[in-house]
Amino acid sequence: MLQYFLLINDSNVLQMDEEKVNSTSNFIETLNTIGYRVQSITTKKNIEKKDLNPIDAVILRVKISDLFGWSQKIISIKDVPLIWWCDSYTSENNECKLNLGIDGIIFPQMKPAELHWSFHLCANQHQLKTQWKKERQQLLSKLEERKWIEQAKGIISKMKNISEAEAYEFLRKQAMNDRKRIADVAISIVKVHQLLNE
Repeated sequence: MLQYFLLINDSNVLQMDEEKVNSTSNFIETLNTIGYRVQSITTKKNIEKKDLNPIDAVILRVKISDLFGWSQKIISIKDVPLIWWCDSYTSENNECKLNLGIDGIIFPQMKPAELHWSFHLCANQHQLKTQWKKERQQLLSKLEERKWIEQAKGIISKMKNISEAEAYEFLRKQAMNDRKRIADVAISIVKVHQLLNE
């Protein structure tokens, strides 16, 4: 559950007019009233100095054109849910992009119940996205291992004049004897073969 938020304000938002400054204060007050904790900063330099360990999520009150850059900056420091504060200033150029690097969106006019639901959905979205990334990485890793194994099977098959099924069985037995994974044995075979051919 999200409890502790970092609100990042585009420095231009706070310099524009009193209404925007008040809307930020009112929003923070609303969040504090309904049990959330919010801390506010304004520049990218400050984010580098900020300890993000206690932060559960980041609210970005920045222009849509700057959103992806900010999201990448934050993710490089800590992988947390990112929520875009959408208002007339941050969305002024009507630019519609699919990949903004965010997990959720809020509007300053939202009521407490709407904010709770938005944060809940944002946390779920972030969790799903993190799970997809892990699964994708695992699949890519398995695919890479499969490529090494196929190359090693081809090398063994040629060198020993045996079928690829027999080459795979050879690899499997060698891995068992060496107490290594088949992929590691395959990588060693392919690399040694490449060295010898050079």
